[in-house]
Amino acid sequence: MEIIKNILDLNKAVNGINNLGFVPTMGGLHDGHISLIKNSQKKCKKTIVSIFVNPTQFNNKDDFKKYPRNLNRDINILKKLEVNFLFLPKFDEIYKKKRNKKIKLNKNDNILCAFYRKGHFEGVLDIMDRLLNIIKAKYVFMGEKDYQQLFLIKKKFKNKYNSKIIGCPTIRERNKLALSSRNFLLSKKNYFKAGLIAKYLLKFKYLYKRKYKRNHIILNKTIKELENKYKIKIEYLEFRNLKDLKLADFKKKFRLFLAYYINNVRLIDNF
Repeated sequence: MEIIKNILDLNKAVNGINNLGFVPTMGGLHDGHISLIKNSQKKCKKTIVSIFVNPTQFNNKDDFKKYPRNLNRDINILKKLEVNFLFLPKFDEIYKKKRNKKIKLNKNDNILCAFYRKGHFEGVLDIMDRLLNIIKAKYVFMGEKDYQQLFLIKKKFKNKYNSKIIGCPTIRERNKLALSSRNFLLSKKNYFKAGLIAKYLLKFKYLYKRKYKRNHIILNKTIKELENKYKIKIEYLEFRNLKDLKLADFKKKFRLFLAYYINNVRLIDNF
């Protein structure tokens, strides 16, 4: 595996590769990332993975400091997977070009995580714009666990770059908790709790449309019950259409979107 730290070396390394797959990450690699990489390796001639903990997408400085980092472990995982390239840039390498115009979200997109994490998706879209401009991959593989992120990136860049962004299914632990780098921050007790919450909501989604007849009172009651039972703070628990992320009309494909804090660790999911 070739480890690349600057754009000049990157251009030399990938020059002439027509079928390049790209998996952007912030490290803290887990089986979800591995699934994305394997999807890339199946579809593409060569695969490049980036590891860059992007400070501009953290609306909380402490969250940025606590974000799980284990570079040696990540590199060993990538070597075993026989990834072709690892792009490991410093902040100045990515952000040396200043923007003339800041990226802004539309009012309609100020929902879910965008509403609760001010500036987060502006930072996400900024870094993805820079990475897609640097790494001219044919395919980009991203997980559906961060569905709003995937939705906004597709919406923003589908006509700007030739790269096709492919959403890949959420990979879950045996206890049904969605894989996330933030899971490394959970105690054993809270990891167990988070699994119980995931199992409950997977079942609740099924019952809400059929047995509960889309009763909004039951949804609000469920939020309070989960908060009291598991000592968590739920930011949102909402049914939304997959196509446009508007509140679900239950006529189109929909999912149940969740964000909550468990002992100061913020987890998101969709079912």
